[in-house]
Amino acid sequence: MRTPLWAHGAPGFEDRAAIPELTGDYWTKRVNNPGITAFLPPRANATGTAIVVVPGGGHRLLVTTTEGDDVGRWLAHRGIAAFVVRYRLFREEGSPYTLEDARADVERAVRSVRARAGDYAIDPHRIGIWGFSAGGELARMTTLSPPVPARGTPDAIDALSARPDFAILEFPGPLHAAEHVTAESPPLLLGAANDDACCSAPTIDLLQAYRQAGASAEIHLYAAGGHAFNLGEDTPLVSLQHWPQVVLDWLSDRGLLGRPAPVFTPK
Repeated sequence: MRTPLWAHGAPGFEDRAAIPELTGDYWTKRVNNPGITAFLPPRANATGTAIVVVPGGGHRLLVTTTEGDDVGRWLAHRGIAAFVVRYRLFREEGSPYTLEDARADVERAVRSVRARAGDYAIDPHRIGIWGFSAGGELARMTTLSPPVPARGTPDAIDALSARPDFAILEFPGPLHAAEHVTAESPPLLLGAANDDACCSAPTIDLLQAYRQAGASAEIHLYAAGGHAFNLGEDTPLVSLQHWPQVVLDWLSDRGLLGRPAPVFTPK
């Protein structure tokens, strides 16, 4: 069940909240009442970690299956609470929205999860974000850029931090806002294919920014695979099929899967 990010619809666009969405076999369009869908693990299996999942789709649609709900179920099965965002699309034909509206949706999603951490049995300091393609752009901005001004009349949720505690950016697109990467920037896992004409270069550029700042980043740049390999569910390349295990290994090394992180002493 989806929970709206704002009780009465997106501020300034409340009169559009009841417009029905348009859904196809793998996509959703006409998002006018942004929200999050929770995929929660059984309490006995819960790690206390949460991830906000941001699907891609070029800001014209949302890939709500293989970059959304499928990912949410995959994470919940592994003890991680997942929250899939349906955000507004500023490039969709006839859209009245802007990139800043989409950013506001994702930032509000992180804040909303943090506000209800007790209800979801998660640690409010272990809330990450996983963005795909266009969703990776929004996840990057949420992680590294100052938030956009709160929409409407700020409430208690808006008073919370929108910055995730860690980020997974999978083939993120080139859009970004003003960034200030420091040694304290959230740990980052990057994944892309070298032959992805759109999104391999932004991934490498972001790694370089983290290296220069001395921040924690790990990259997996695969030789081939193009764009949108997602969880490796539809590719003959064994390396990409193993990408989900890379995600779990990285989370484990951060101490996010219910056990302490290993101590690393540089030589």
